[in-house]
Formats: sequence, C-alpha cells, structure tokens
Amino acid sequence: AEYLPEITKDSVCPVDAKEELLDECESIWKQMEECQSKLMLLGTETLLKSDAKLSLLMMRVKALTAEYNQWQKRSPELISTNPDVLLALGKEELQKVKNDLEMVLSTVQSKNKQLEEDLKREQQWHEEQEQILDTLNGIEEETKTQVEQLSKKRAFHELQSKMLKLKIYKEELLNALGEFLEEHFPLPEKGGSAKKKNSSEEPAVELITLHEILEILINKSMTTPHEPYVTINDSFWPPYIELLLRYGIALRHPEDPNRIRLEAFHV
Repeated sequence: AEYLPEITKDSVCPVDAKEELLDECESIWKQMEECQSKLMLLGTETLLKSDAKLSLLMMRVKALTAEYNQWQKRSPELISTNPDVLLALGKEELQKVKNDLEMVLSTVQSKNKQLEEDLKREQQWHEEQEQILDTLNGIEEETKTQVEQLSKKRAFHELQSKMLKLKIYKEELLNALGEFLEEHFPLPEKGGSAKKKNSSEEPAVELITLHEILEILINKSMTTPHEPYVTINDSFWPPYIELLLRYGIALRHPEDPNRIRLEAFHV
C-alpha cells in the first residue's frame, strides 16, 4: 500500500463543474426516458396487433439487436469536456483502483503469512519425522546387534550341546567296546604278564589289553594325524597285533614293521 500515491482532498471538483456534470447527466437521462417510452409504445402497438407472446419476444429481440448495432457504430464520447470534471473523475477512478490494489495487497500478504506458518509447521514436522527415523534406525541397528549376539550364543550353545552329546556317545561307545573286548579278548595269562625271551630271570613285562591298544592307536591318530604310527613294544601281545593287521583295523609302516597305525576309516 505504501507504493500507491495518496489521493488528497484537493481532488474534489469545483461547484460549477459539478453542476455542469449534473446537467449533462439529466439531459442524457431524459433522452433515455424518451427512447424507453417510444419502445414501450412500439411494444404495445405490436402486442395489440398480434396479441401473441412470440411476436412480442421477436420484437424485443429486434429492438435489442438494433440497439446493439447502434452501440457498435457509436464511438465513445466524453460526458464532459471540462478539465476540472475530467480531473476529478480520473482521481476518483484512481482512488478506486488504489483501494482495490490495497485490498489485493492485504489479501496477498495475509496469504503469504499463512503460507509461511504452514511452511514452518511442515519444516517442524519434517524435523520430527527425521528424528523419529533416526531413533528407529538406531533401534533397528541395536536390535540387529542383539539378534546377532543371540544367534551366536544360540549357535555356541547348540555346538556345546552337540559336543557334549558326542562326548557322551563316544564314552558309551568306548565303554561298550571295552566291555566287548574284555569279554571276548581277555589277556592270555591270568596274571597279565609275559616273560622276555632269552632272559627268564628279568622281571616280567605287563601286557596291555586289546582295548588299551586300540585307545593308543586312536589317540595317536587324533593328536598327531600327520604322524599316526605307534611303535610296538613288549607290552603289545603279538596275537592282538596280528588280529588287527589281518582284519584291516591297523596297518604296518611300509619301511618299519615295528610301527603300526590305525586305518583311516574317516577318510
């Protein structure tokens, strides 16, 4: 509104100009009344002759068409040629335009203010959504970490449980194997000893059971798989060694017959 010039009170037209303008308006108004009277008389005569609504409407159409053509042919005329009157009218029109522009400006400013408030609310909502998204991402990462840890712990416990079951199963198998071997493959002598050849006075060597021989071979194969051979000594009863070799349970060293190893059944 500050860009629009103010219309001062000096814009009021002089008294003579007002009277002149009023006289011209009264003269034009009289002419319009005369034309209206002629049209009314013309319409009345036509109505009396035809007495038909359609004819009346047609006459009105013709009258309006003639008036329209007449206005099309006429060029705009100034109501008054008095400079004071024209200046006053121009200032009045400018004041109307100024008022309209002020209203438009006020409306636009109000709309802009509303849009700014909406923008602030949208920005605040956007920031809140970003904070919520960051929080959810943090919770998701924390949950993933917890799930991974729980998964690892679960896998570790499952592995421990399987190892314990395997250990128990291994002990059961070894116990069953020991009982079977003790029952069907006892030591050759009741005392469990054998004298060395060519030396009857030396102390006897304690023989080990077939079960113990198999345990030695199994432990050697598991602890040092790259060197699984065991050296045969006097505590190994030869028939047991021959039994293991004959049935493919043990193999001799290709270069040293006094060393044997367990057959690699797991390969």
